[in-house]
Amino acid sequence: MRPITFARIGAAALLLGGCSTAEYYWQGISGQLDLLSRAQSIPAALETARDPVIKRKLERVVAIRDYASRELGLPDNASYRRYAELDRRFVLWNVFATPALSLTPRQWCFPIAGCVNYRGYFAEADARTEAAQLGATGDDVHIGRVPAFSTLGYFSDPMLSTFIRYPDPEIARLIFHELAHQVAYAKDDTVFNESFAVAVEEEGLRRWLAAQHDPELDRQFAISERYREAFRTLVNQTRSKLEALYASNASDEVKGAGKAAAFDAMRAEYAERKRAWGGFGAYDYWFTQGPNNASLASVGLYTQKVPQFQALLAAEGGELPRLYARVKTLAALPKVERETALVAAAGVRTSHVSP
Repeated sequence: MRPITFARIGAAALLLGGCSTAEYYWQGISGQLDLLSRAQSIPAALETARDPVIKRKLERVVAIRDYASRELGLPDNASYRRYAELDRRFVLWNVFATPALSLTPRQWCFPIAGCVNYRGYFAEADARTEAAQLGATGDDVHIGRVPAFSTLGYFSDPMLSTFIRYPDPEIARLIFHELAHQVAYAKDDTVFNESFAVAVEEEGLRRWLAAQHDPELDRQFAISERYREAFRTLVNQTRSKLEALYASNASDEVKGAGKAAAFDAMRAEYAERKRAWGGFGAYDYWFTQGPNNASLASVGLYTQKVPQFQALLAAEGGELPRLYARVKTLAALPKVERETALVAAAGVRTSHVSP
């Protein structure tokens, strides 16, 4: 691990989502310091762990982490080679906000990481206070619970207790995702950064599962993917309806009524899917908060451009190192040029698969 300095801790704190007040800045610094102070090497954690489940999970983390660098070409450093036990279920809570009749998320800007579409808090109470203040202005707000995050290589991010008990495919997914953030980062473009990480996570998980030859892991993945795909479909359907509505010439009153109807239909469809899932509430927390424009936006930030990155990977012959090199080049471009290149990549993929 690199020497810890307040300058670097401050830089990492800024990555959490903005620095408009001294209080916000300090909660980021103190939260990161607490996280680092709790981390120990995984071998040391294995020696002291008494829970056999935790021991098995930590051993699996070591194997997943090695696979990430050896087979996926992800950074080979100290990230996810240490373990930190936290006294809470999530490491961060991210606050998202949108105008009442728009799906465009608010942005918060700062010098090092540029602009991002959320504000991150190490304490849930702080996130709820921020959400209440934003909501009082008329915005739609959503609080996302975060089990893991990346400091983009500023620090050696540890494996956290917040997701150590997840099914093994979900642990692998998160590790691959967070390490992908260390490969490339585009300032002022949350959608680009998160969509790239999701594309790497999904491709990495597919390859990792194939290498395990484990029917139980395949079963776990199939179950989680069933829920994930159903949820994404529901989000995309509702988003499409609202995009058309908000872009129309209808009055704000009509738009508001249409918005309410769209979210009522979304809740009804989710209730129907839950019944088909035997009552399993995979996304109950998400729906409990709304749903609303901000919650839809929070999902779109992570998935909107995944197909374009998948197209880039296909164009590079499925070779991840070549994808990484191309994405680093794209990340350095102005945003408009970057978006044009991604759209062109989607066209390449379409031409390859068309008869």
